[in-house]
Amino acid sequence: MTYTNQSLQQWVEMVSLRDFGKPFRHQARYNGRLKSTGGRYLLASHHIEINPKQLEAFGEEEVERIIKHELCHYHLHLEGRGYRHRDRDFKELLQAVGGSRYCRSLPGAEGKRRLPYRYRLECVDCRHTYLRKRRVDVTKYVCGRCRGKLRIVPVRTETGRKDHG
Repeated sequence: MTYTNQSLQQWVEMVSLRDFGKPFRHQARYNGRLKSTGGRYLLASHHIEINPKQLEAFGEEEVERIIKHELCHYHLHLEGRGYRHRDRDFKELLQAVGGSRYCRSLPGAEGKRRLPYRYRLECVDCRHTYLRKRRVDVTKYVCGRCRGKLRIVPVRTETGRKDHG
C-alpha cells in the first residue's frame, strides 16, 4: 500500500463509517512536521492531520488507533458534545471504538527533549542558584536570600552545547 494523502483520506472515511457509523466530510492528510504527537484534529477547519512517522515506525494498526482518536474529537466536536481529552464523552467514545489514548513515542525522540530549565541565575555574593525556564532580566531582580546582584550562568544541554538564550 502506498501512503499518500488520498489513501489516508479513504482510510479515514472508511474507519469513520465502520466504527462511528457517520461519514467523515473533511480532509485528512499527512503532516511530517508533527513531532510529539501522532495526529491532530483542527477545530477551525475540521481537518485531521496524521504523523507519517508513526506509520513508518509502528505500522497501520497503531495509526488506525490514532485515526480513531482524532475521529472522536471530530465527531464529538461537530455534535456539540465534550470533545476534549478530559471530557467524559470523549473518554467513553474512545474506549467504545478502540482508539488509543496516547500515541507511542517515536524511536530516538526521548533524547531530543529539552531540559526543563534553560537558564541558571547565580547570586554574585552568596552563590545561590535559581533555575528558570524563561529568560529573566537580571537588572530588575536581586537575590532572595541576600539581595545581591544576579548573573546568568550558561546551562549545558544534553547535547553538551551551551544554551543561555
